[in-house]
Amino acid sequence: MTETTGTTTSARASSPRAAGPARWRNWAGNVTAHPVRTVAPASAAEVAEAVVRAASDGLRVKAAGTGHSFTAAAATDGLLIRPERLGGLRAIDRAAGTVTVGAGTTLRHLNATLSAHGLSLANMGDIMEQTVSGAVSTGTHGTGRDSASLSAQVRALELVTADGTVLTCSADENPEVFAGARLGLGALGVITAVTFAVEPEFLLRAREEPMPLDRVTAEFEQLVAENEHFEFYWFPHTGNCVTKRNNRSAGPADPPGRVAAWVEDELLSNGLFGALCAVGRAVPAAVPGMAQLAGRALSARTYTDVPYRVFTSPRRVRFLEMEYALPREAAIPALRELRAAIERSRLRVAFPVEVRTAPADDIPLSTAHARDTAYLAVHMYRGAPYRAYFRAAEQIMTAHGGRPHWGKLHSRDAGHLAAAYPRFAAFTALRDRLDPQRVFGNDYLRRVLGD
Repeated sequence: MTETTGTTTSARASSPRAAGPARWRNWAGNVTAHPVRTVAPASAAEVAEAVVRAASDGLRVKAAGTGHSFTAAAATDGLLIRPERLGGLRAIDRAAGTVTVGAGTTLRHLNATLSAHGLSLANMGDIMEQTVSGAVSTGTHGTGRDSASLSAQVRALELVTADGTVLTCSADENPEVFAGARLGLGALGVITAVTFAVEPEFLLRAREEPMPLDRVTAEFEQLVAENEHFEFYWFPHTGNCVTKRNNRSAGPADPPGRVAAWVEDELLSNGLFGALCAVGRAVPAAVPGMAQLAGRALSARTYTDVPYRVFTSPRRVRFLEMEYALPREAAIPALRELRAAIERSRLRVAFPVEVRTAPADDIPLSTAHARDTAYLAVHMYRGAPYRAYFRAAEQIMTAHGGRPHWGKLHSRDAGHLAAAYPRFAAFTALRDRLDPQRVFGNDYLRRVLGD
């Protein structure tokens, strides 16, 4: 198979599958929406028809994937486009090193499909539940010394704009639209297909190991430099961390045994941890002691497997999250300040703080735009009080020049973000050109992009 390409077209189609008003809710349960109508189109032409009809009816339009963003980026009171019928493999171009899939394809399906064809992404995040369009639109990333976010691995997009035009976008075709739409927050149009850069499937040697926080912070730059993918989790109220180092391996494959994997990934990381979080929500005073227990429960292990089985793991404990991208040199100072803030307060934090890295990229709204980056993510169990903790963390992160993850909770607005992103004005000018009537607008975009 070869990659499908095309030129700008105007689309006509039969009516997409439609449904009446229904409540939409995100994965974490903190965002709900009540669209006037919902459609599940099966092609770019059907998306275009739905967009044009909604605009003529005075309705705003948003596409929602699996709801793994913690913000209201996909919420709408107008037309909600569901992407489940836009999924699946479209083309493989081995010569170009690309794969094209429908926008509603989940990362789980993408990874399994790539593996079946002996291919892989270079890097990915730690969960696979999102659709590809939602993941790239909000800047989903993993950790990497040299390999960047999912958006940075996009080589082409098919995009339906506010007037029903279907654009094929790449570095060579509609390049200014491609530059913005690789991470476009759904503000420029509805993505209907994504082309990713891929490579022959390889093996990763994973090394997961508990380590004292003092050692991790002292050796952070060395650990990042010596490993292709390094991250760590610090357990608040303790001096304990779990580190993860993933590097390419010549093999042979040596995956974890089924029982061992179940104990580590399901029993401990989900079952036991979820129970501890529930107890901590009911009895906050118990959290520090349980944090000590959680930090010691995970043991060291090494294994070798294909990338998606190393990078990703199941996440069944529901939570709320805030994540900030900092200049890499600010990561450890910011983490130390966060630790001090927790220790001098009455905050009780059951979830670990996650620290990852990414190289600089050139995407206008990428959190790693033009600078080597470290990500600090803070979480709270769903239903537990989180505002004071997130507010304290945000004050620290913004003081260090942090940029908030677009799909995770934050309080920043367009005024702040315009100063944080050198090409912010270029993106909003592109939005003005493609969607002057704000067909794809909502309250979240009004706050973060202005109006």
